[in-house]
Amino acid sequence: MPYSDTNKFFINNSLLLGILFLILFFVFPVGGAIDMYFIQPWIDSTGHFPLKNNWFLIEINHKLLKHIVIAFYIAVLISWIASFKVAKLKTYQWQLGYLFFISVLSTALIGIFKSHSAHACPWSMTEQTALGYVWDFSASNGHCFPGGHASTGFSLLTGFFVFRQSNSKIAYLFLVLGLALGLITGWGQMMRGAHFLSHNLWTGWIIFTFNLIVYRIFYKKLTR
Repeated sequence: MPYSDTNKFFINNSLLLGILFLILFFVFPVGGAIDMYFIQPWIDSTGHFPLKNNWFLIEINHKLLKHIVIAFYIAVLISWIASFKVAKLKTYQWQLGYLFFISVLSTALIGIFKSHSAHACPWSMTEQTALGYVWDFSASNGHCFPGGHASTGFSLLTGFFVFRQSNSKIAYLFLVLGLALGLITGWGQMMRGAHFLSHNLWTGWIIFTFNLIVYRIFYKKLTR
């Protein structure tokens, strides 16, 4: 791909991320009106989340989908290790290694942000009163920002960058799957009261931004 086209890709996506940052920061603040609107259907009149311990949301959305993605990355890691010995895989050695390690680093980055955040989970921010409940936005226990579980799905966005120059169909498959799984798993957590929607949208923004920065450094390696 000509450098001019690649450079255009970086510029366009940088502008897009800048616009999305402004929207998330000013229009979609954490715990703001939009967050309240989307979380309201999942909270009862006493301030509790009835689906917090829902079997499907825990076992399928929270565990199974995460385990499927982890299994995929284990397969990628095994393939990368095998590429040092198997001639057919050696051609894809850089792509396989990049896909595994950058995906892992992207989820680790979210974990670092979470460990240093003072944002509580929605289910820890409600206090029951005689008339129903109130939100306590001073609550800081929980380290719930950004959304950690959604990062498992959004990590697949790395595949978009790996294959965007060599196989656009696979690249866009990773893009769609990454966005879909990130939003689905994040939405399930919101239904349980574990996160606001904005928590998960910030996760997607951070992971895509991280991938764009790393890709800007190593993209020539992926064209070999």
